[in-house]
Order: sequence, then C-alpha cells, then structure tokens
Amino acid sequence: MTAQPALSQLQITPASDTDNLRVVVIGGGPVGARAAGALADKGLSVTLLSTETFAPYNRVKLTPLLAGDVQFGQILAPEVSAPRANLDLRTGLRVTQILRDQHLARTADGQLWPYDKLVIATGSRAFIPGIQGRDLPGVFTFRSAEDAQALLARSISARRIVVIGGGLLGLEAARGMQRRQAHVTVVEHEGRVMPRQLDTTAGALLGQKITDLGVDLRTGVAVRAIAGETRVEEVHLADGTVLPCDTVIVCTGVRANTGLARDAKLPFSRGIFVDDTMCTGDPDIYAIGECAEHNGVVHGLVGPGFEQADIAVDNILGGNSSYRGSLPATKLKVIGAEVFSIGPIEQLDDDPSVRSHVWEKNGVYRRIFLRTGKLVGAIAVGGWSQSSRVQSAIAQGAPALPWMVFRFRRDGMLWGDDAEDISAMPDAATVCNCTGVSCGRLRDAMKAGANSVETLGQATGAGNVCGSCLPLLEELVSAGGPPKPVRLYRAILALSGIAAMAAMVLALAPRIPFPQSYDAESLRVWLWQDNITRQWTGFTLLGLTLAAMIIGLRKRLRITDRLGSYDGWRLAHIAIGAATAAALIIHTGLRAGSNLNLMLFMFFALTLVMGAVAGLATGGDHALRARRIGSARKPARRLPTWLHILAVWPLPVLILAHVLASYAF
Repeated sequence: MTAQPALSQLQITPASDTDNLRVVVIGGGPVGARAAGALADKGLSVTLLSTETFAPYNRVKLTPLLAGDVQFGQILAPEVSAPRANLDLRTGLRVTQILRDQHLARTADGQLWPYDKLVIATGSRAFIPGIQGRDLPGVFTFRSAEDAQALLARSISARRIVVIGGGLLGLEAARGMQRRQAHVTVVEHEGRVMPRQLDTTAGALLGQKITDLGVDLRTGVAVRAIAGETRVEEVHLADGTVLPCDTVIVCTGVRANTGLARDAKLPFSRGIFVDDTMCTGDPDIYAIGECAEHNGVVHGLVGPGFEQADIAVDNILGGNSSYRGSLPATKLKVIGAEVFSIGPIEQLDDDPSVRSHVWEKNGVYRRIFLRTGKLVGAIAVGGWSQSSRVQSAIAQGAPALPWMVFRFRRDGMLWGDDAEDISAMPDAATVCNCTGVSCGRLRDAMKAGANSVETLGQATGAGNVCGSCLPLLEELVSAGGPPKPVRLYRAILALSGIAAMAAMVLALAPRIPFPQSYDAESLRVWLWQDNITRQWTGFTLLGLTLAAMIIGLRKRLRITDRLGSYDGWRLAHIAIGAATAAALIIHTGLRAGSNLNLMLFMFFALTLVMGAVAGLATGGDHALRARRIGSARKPARRLPTWLHILAVWPLPVLILAHVLASYAF
C-alpha cells in the first residue's frame, strides 16, 4: 500500500460536461466536509446533507471539548466553515432513501434532492456489545458532538465512571471525564491498551502513564454485566470484581453505516464496496471514509478517509486517480502522552518473517519492524521527532540500511541529527496524520498566500485536530523565509578563512630552502637543524592534532557537554585546526620528505584542506542555501566534512610510526 497524493498534487483536467454537475454529499463528518469543500472550490454546485444538527466539526477534538479546553466554535471543520454561494450546507436532515433510477436523495422531511453525482460519507456508529444492562440510564457512548454534549451534562453529577474499552476513544473519554474531577476506571478485555496500535511493552508503558495521571486501569478482563435497579450502580467483571459507578461510557469500536446502501441495492459487506476510483456499484455514486470498504478493508481513521475524498473528488471532476489503500497510522497525544503507530502492528508482531529492533530510555519506547530489510511498521510512545519521515519511508517501502539500524539501536534515531527538516521533505510526505495533509499541499497553500501556522491550518486543515504537527508547521513557515545562519558564523568564516590560507600554503607553496652553511643566529638553522627545537615543534604539532581530534569526537562521545555549547567547541576546533596548519609549516618547512614522511604530510594536508572547506561551508551555509546550493538535510558541508574525517583516521598510526622511526634512527 502506498501513500496517496494530496488533492492539490493530482493532475485534474475537468471535462467540459462536469462544469454544471450537481453533487450531493451525504454526511457532514470530516471526510464528507472535505469532499464537499473541495468540489465547491472547483466551482461545482454542492449540497451537503448532515444528519447532525451541529455544523461539521473535527471529531478528534471532541476530547478537548469534553475536557473543557476548547469551545465548539474552535473545532469546526475549516473546509465548509466559510460561506460559499455554490455550497449549500443543510444540518439536521437525515437522508432516508436513495432513488438511483431518478438520481434523487430523499430526506426524512420528505424533500427530494436531485444529483448528477452522489457521495456517501455517512461514517460509522458506536458499537455496543450485548452486555447485560446496556440499556440502563447512565450508559453513554462517545462518538459524536451529541454524545459529548450528553457527557458534559452528565459530568456535573458523575462521581465514579467506568469506561469500557481501552482503545483510542476510550482513553480520551477517560481523560476528558477525569479532568472534570470524576474517578475513572478503564476496563480493556485485551492484555494492554490500544492493542491494535501498540505491542505489549508499548501498551504497558502507556498504561503506566495513564495510571500516573490518576486513571485506574483494568486490562485482560471482560465486562460481564452492567447492574442497577433503575439506573447504573455497578459494573461486574468476568473475574468477579465489582466496580461501583454511576456512569458507564461504552467505547468498544464502531460499525460502518451501510443502511442507505443496503436499501439502494448497492453491494456492501462490512462497508460499502468501492473500486479504486471510490465508485460503488453505481457509476454515479461514490462512497468514502468509514462507511467504505476497499479491497476488504474498512479504515477507521480520518487520514485514509481524507485520501479517499481526494481521489473521489478528482474522479468526479474528470480525472483518473486510483486509490491504492492506506497504511494505518496514528500520531496523537493520548491522555497527554505522545503515541505514534504505523502499519498493521498486530500482524507484524506475529509474523515470523518480520524482524524488529527496540530502543527504550527514560520512559520513551520505540520499535521498528523490518521485512527483507525494508521498513514496514513502527511504534513510539513518548514522542519521536522523526516520525513523519518514518511514515514516509514506510509508505515508500524504503530500506533500513545496516548503519541506520545500528544508529536506531544506539540512540533511537534512524537518521542523523539534521534529517528531520521539513523544508527538504518530499511533497508526498505526510505532515498531519489526522487530516492526511502532505508537504506538497502545505507548500501549495503557502504559494497561495498562507504564510503563518494559523492560515495554513485554515487552508488545509493541518494542525486543527490533535496539534502534534504544529512544530513541523512552524518549521515549514520559518523555512519559507531566508535561511538562517548558524551561530557564530562570522567567527567560523574568519577562522576557516585563516585555516584555508594556511592549507593553501601547505598544498601549493614551494618548500623553504635550508641554509647552505651553519649560522648560529639563523632562524632557519634553529628551526630545522636544531634537534631540540625540532622535537619541541614536533610535539607541539602532535598536541594540537590530538586536541583537534578529541574535540572532533565531542559530538559523538558527549564528553564536554557541561563545558560549553557545541557552537563554541566547533569554533575552538577550527581555531586549533588553523594553529595545526601553522605548526606543520613550522615543523616541516614545507618539506614533505619521502616514503612514510611523504604519506604523513599528504594526509595532514588533506585533513587541513577539507577541514577548512567544511568550515567555510558551515559558516556560509545560509548564503549557499539561498543560492540553492545544499539544503538543511543535505548541507554543502557534508562532503568535505566526511572527507575531512576519512583523512584523519590514518593519522594516529602514521604519527606513531613517524615518532618511532625518528627515535630509532
């Protein structure tokens, strides 16, 4: 399965007969709103029929609404919030029938809505298992704004709450009610929370974070009954435990709303059958989101629904886009803890052909899954700055090379420190998992005038759900301006310039001639023919070389973290490099010698030349990037820096051999 292009990246060339199409979208959820807004933006006449009495909103933000962190106006869907002449939004109208032969949709009030193309985005409904007592007053679900409204009213009197289901919605419902000073217990029949997205260790770590926040957690046990005379009074568990409570919230999954399709004789199973164009068994009817079933898969996340909406919109407009499936990806803050999961984790965990690697430190857990050397899944609890790039790599079937795996096992990162730069991420890379917004779509919005995080969110919907992508949006906005110089760049350029001139002298200047006769007052005699002076200059050169090498290892060994910033030590490294070049000139008189001495001189010269070039490229990085030379992820200094490092490695052996040879002969 591969990631889908954003709508702005699709090559849409609407046919002339699409200009006057009448489109009816059934369902005012996030996916239906996305499709309706996109079609209206292309000039089509669109009617959006929503069963809910509320304006379209972001369902993922129901949790902060329940917790009292936001008001309802702050969670409205941006795609349809602005009034448009060609977009007719009707709320509180339930579609009861689709008359396919007449191209009409009938609503509960008897109105008929003609269409040329129909989009079914009816989503899903909360599933309530057949638990005894489920119909008692005090039993709630948490799926819609109406549910959130009922729970808000209930929170005034609720004191002991049991949440049945330890999935994403269950945990968020628990956190929302716990913030309102209620005692909350979560019951999950699996052995861990979020069993579809997390493995055993990650689930246990998240469970501990939940417990630390004051929410009781019971895993590995099922609910046998909800009991009470006239209202909820207690919950009975399968192990005999009785939990006193006055409120029960059932979050045990969802089921696709397929009733309209069934009555209209459209093929369906767990969802409404669709092909790669998101078309149903009727060429004029499309289905998208949680009510659609593509290749046997019904996606329960909003990201895949947005991808399907973009594909359907393109095909309605006369395009020829195909939906190839979506990777299940979750990147949210679950009860305050950052959780990232991509891929079919349950299946990968049991697949003998899949290898995995784990990194865990200080309450942060990460795990990657590999099949034939390629990334196929990943988990993180506690945050991972490279999660967006990991998601793109998995979607593209990118390999995890041996040194990447080594780095991951060592410090939990697949790429180097500068790899997670959004300015260099490909257009297809997903930035906002909640809304499926890609880098390309964000860049298009910036070209159209969205030059802040807020306007980017209004234009694309990114950052308007859980907020975990806001730092990346801020980085993208910052990257839209001129590149920023590194700290102390003027000093770096000055010292690197001095080192470069010294390196050029080493490489190009002729050797200094020795005196033909002995003169005790001659500086040349004292420097190059006095054995004591030669030893002093040689050991000075050795000391400077060792100091430069030790500082060069600082970033990897972290031995001087408490003795100053990286920028200051980098400047010291360059200064010592310039001093080393001067010491080499003084010690050798630019005479390279032969054999071992010649090899040592050449590696010294190459080390100094490449170091000076790397320093100049570092200090001038902002000017080079402004001229499209290098990028934040692949800076111009990368090649000379690696050549500098490679030239350094033979020096210890060559220096040791030189010292031994000097004293032996």
